[in-house]
Amino acid sequence: MSEIKTVITYGTFDLFHVGHVRLLKRLSELGDKLIVGISSDEFNAVKGKKSFFSYEERAEIVESCKYVTQVFPEHNWQQKQDDIVKYQANIFAMGDDWEGKFDELNDICEVVYLSRTQDISTTDIKNALAKVDNDELDRIESSLHDVIEIVKSLSLR
Repeated sequence: MSEIKTVITYGTFDLFHVGHVRLLKRLSELGDKLIVGISSDEFNAVKGKKSFFSYEERAEIVESCKYVTQVFPEHNWQQKQDDIVKYQANIFAMGDDWEGKFDELNDICEVVYLSRTQDISTTDIKNALAKVDNDELDRIESSLHDVIEIVKSLSLR
């Protein structure tokens, strides 16, 4: 009988998108179970992050993904080693933007860094949404300016 291989990963998973889905799929293919630590709102604050969705909402979204076996809250940087032991994880995996940052965990499990999905990130989505808002405001302001100019020209007649 072979041992069940458990993969553990962590993330904020805000504004869940296709990059998240593809990463979770690839992570799930590394083992039999995928356990995901979701950064709590309090931990995000420590990291200087503010999520659009609350921890509870992000956890519900990630847990609904067919590639994910279980989710749990991540409260601090130090809990990873305890979580690996608690969940009997064989593989700790993160995106390659974290490459080398968790190599010390190699003494208790295999550490794997996977490449991220090209051309998509939560940060890029947030920046694009912020730009849309500003562009829309600029368009409205420009339209209002045009209306004011038309009204002025009509009143001069």
